[in-house]
Amino acid sequence: MTETSPASTDVASMSFEQARDELVRVVAELEQGAPTLEQSLTLWERGEALAARCEEWLLGAKRRLDAARAEAEGPEA
Repeated sequence: MTETSPASTDVASMSFEQARDELVRVVAELEQGAPTLEQSLTLWERGEALAARCEEWLLGAKRRLDAARAEAEGPEA
């Protein structure tokens, strides 16, 4: 069985945890300094995409919580 490398995984299909974990790895790699400018830019772009995916998940979770709270409170007259 072949395992896909994290960098080749489509960000849009990632769970929050997968995107967060890879984002942590990308940030650590950027902090260490990539050997070339091109590699740094590639890492930066991947990090931006991962951060956006995490934000999508968090906003979706907030909407679900808001909806659940509104439902629990019921109509206020």
